[in-house]
Amino acid sequence: MDIFLLILGLILCLIGLIGSFTPIIPGPLSSWLGILVIHFTSYIPFSNQLIISTFLIAFAIFILDIFIPIIGLKNLGGSKNGMIGATIGLFIGLFIGGPFGLILGSFLGALSGELIVKTSFSLALKPALGTFIGLVVGTTLKFIISTVFLAIYFYTVYKGVIA
Repeated sequence: MDIFLLILGLILCLIGLIGSFTPIIPGPLSSWLGILVIHFTSYIPFSNQLIISTFLIAFAIFILDIFIPIIGLKNLGGSKNGMIGATIGLFIGLFIGGPFGLILGSFLGALSGELIVKTSFSLALKPALGTFIGLVVGTTLKFIISTVFLAIYFYTVYKGVIA
């Protein structure tokens, strides 16, 4: 059973890394589930403090990821169409061009969404950049936290099982 939990924990941590770049999968929360799963093995008993603190970090990043692009959009005069366009562009970019397509897709989507509402390209560019910056910051935060959780996984599995 322990081997199954170790493999499941690794899969969840890797899903968390992938989820850092997709809006469908909550990256840090998935990675945290990987940490939680290995906690239930006989090899790696984490303290409750570690489980709770890592959950709070993952949940905070999950919430921030929702609000950072909105803040960027609103602070630079954007509309709801810009956010919708950025999300659609994010999905399309992910399937067409991987990580680079994700960044370019979110920007072009936000710009397209803003151009529907705004009459001028220059008026649409500023909030599109705000949305783009917000999405990049959110994605970066999710990726960093998911990577840290994966590092915790590997360190504790090495320390608990191999060493």
